[in-house]
Amino acid sequence: MSADLTTTLVVNGRTVTRTAGAHLSLLRWLRDVADVLDPKYACGEGVCGACAVLVDGEPVSSCIVLAAQVDGARVTTAAGLTGPGGELSPLQRAFHEHHAAQCGFCTPGMLICATAMLADGMTRTRDEIRHELHGNLCRCTGYQQVVDAIEAAQGAAQGAAQGAAQGIPP
Repeated sequence: MSADLTTTLVVNGRTVTRTAGAHLSLLRWLRDVADVLDPKYACGEGVCGACAVLVDGEPVSSCIVLAAQVDGARVTTAAGLTGPGGELSPLQRAFHEHHAAQCGFCTPGMLICATAMLADGMTRTRDEIRHELHGNLCRCTGYQQVVDAIEAAQGAAQGAAQGAAQGIPP
């Protein structure tokens, strides 16, 4: 028998406090307790990427992390990548424009991992992008459109940064 714990997380900018079993994974807590449905359950072993979320800015496989372990953290799911008015982030827009979301099952995890990848501002080659996506399994796209979208978002971010450095508004 597992004791219940009260866990408070800031999920996509909203503070959520819920009491649930101490054994509950972050994925189950998000989906079953906090009603956040975009992280997907797939392998249950942290190897497919479908359940990826950002915890304090770092990507984690939410199926292998206990919710109680990250009590007090900021959790961002793919739904939390949109702007305050619901506008798509540049990465989400690139996924749409490049048809990188086929069936959509892997898309939330792909978006989360790509967001973490692009956060450091480093320029990556197509091969480096593919390497960094090694923990995300996709059955539909063959990864081509996903790599195209990430490459486009990377270019857009760099262009915006260069424009800002030159005093050009976005």
